[in-house]
Amino acid sequence: MSIERAIMAFAGIMILLSLALTMWVNHNFVWLTVFIGANLTQSAYTGFCPAAMVLRKLGFKSEAQLASNK
Repeated sequence: MSIERAIMAFAGIMILLSLALTMWVNHNFVWLTVFIGANLTQSAYTGFCPAAMVLRKLGFKSEAQLASNK
């Protein structure tokens, strides 16, 4: 799995988790959803994504790196 796909999966899971926490635990968990959306938006414009840095350290490779290995 590439970094790009792993980030999309991670973001989706976190959004669903934060929405579930908002519904069943406390309404203030909606701010976690807001933070995730803001982080996705800023990473689209700046290219800086903390999750990508963590995934690189865990050994994930980008789509370009995977394509060049073929």
